[in-house]
Amino acid sequence: MNLFRKLFGNKEKSAAHQIHQFEGESACKNQQELLERYGTIALEKQNTLGNIVEDLSWETDLEKGTIQFAGKATFPMQVLGTLSHSSGTWMWAWANAKSDIPPNLLQQSLILKQYGEDNAIDILTNPEFAADDRDLHVIGMIASGMFNNSGYYLADYGRGIMCVTIKSEDIDLDYHNSHLDALSTFPRMISLYDINHRRALICYLKQNGYQITENGAQLTAVRNDETITASFDDLNRLSQLNG
Repeated sequence: MNLFRKLFGNKEKSAAHQIHQFEGESACKNQQELLERYGTIALEKQNTLGNIVEDLSWETDLEKGTIQFAGKATFPMQVLGTLSHSSGTWMWAWANAKSDIPPNLLQQSLILKQYGEDNAIDILTNPEFAADDRDLHVIGMIASGMFNNSGYYLADYGRGIMCVTIKSEDIDLDYHNSHLDALSTFPRMISLYDINHRRALICYLKQNGYQITENGAQLTAVRNDETITASFDDLNRLSQLNG
């Protein structure tokens, strides 16, 4: 199956480029809301991808639209953009006319641009801006979660870092979506990013197939015979998480 058979601009997008959201969800209006909605599920999947490609050499083939690790594992990719080491500037792939990136590798970056224009989100619409490694992870996580990717990869090529997303059924088969993973992944997420704990946890649990019930400061999430409970303070900060 050709994951890139439909170019951006067609009336219908391929499954690889559909925004992952639930019926009735409103659009995100800023970077924080994007992280709250998509960040934790992306962080969890990133653990799976890291276990597969960590410390391996990489090579991209823009003509084929793939990234290869250690000459063995090869995955389809999308190019989001690059961070220059010398200037500390991020440039979106859709704005980098000199790079000659094939149009079929720009689809996710262009959809993010359109989403940013529709909802006035600067990080998605500014062609270039001052950035660092932390911003690269934010961009990668947002894209990874939004498009239900297998993960993102920061490919350091010496003069800069290229941020790409990866989608592969082979990687997804290794993603176990374990009930107990939530008890470690979510605390890690809120330790890294300043987000609304309650909103972020609800989004993450819904994406993992849980049914949510809220009762004041208490939250109960049920999936099959698995249950997660959480409680929050008056500022929606997590105070307890059990499962």
